[in-house]
Amino acid sequence: MLDTAQIQEKISQFAREREWEKFHTPKNIAMALTVEASELMEQFQWLTAEEANSVMSSEKAQAVKHEVADVAVYLLRLCDLLKIDLQSAIEEKIQLNAKKYPIEKSKGHARKYDEL
Repeated sequence: MLDTAQIQEKISQFAREREWEKFHTPKNIAMALTVEASELMEQFQWLTAEEANSVMSSEKAQAVKHEVADVAVYLLRLCDLLKIDLQSAIEEKIQLNAKKYPIEKSKGHARKYDEL
């Protein structure tokens, strides 16, 4: 199980040791998060659906794993800075999505909630 508090402390310590805390504002971390998400997307650019589905058994596997980790690190850092309990936020969002996307209206298709 992912221990987010422990990882957040490691990330915070890493930043403190390098005196990077002054750069770690919510705005900067949110921007860095989108950059890393784009770098993750880049690993899938131009792949067929089949290639994308098997990317972890390709030469791109290590790069994908590292980009996923970068995204997670910045997301956890942002949650730490904003005092967001990620698990609670996810659980709350799942409940909201269950109301927006009831099974009987959304099963088997990818329409947005306002098109149901």
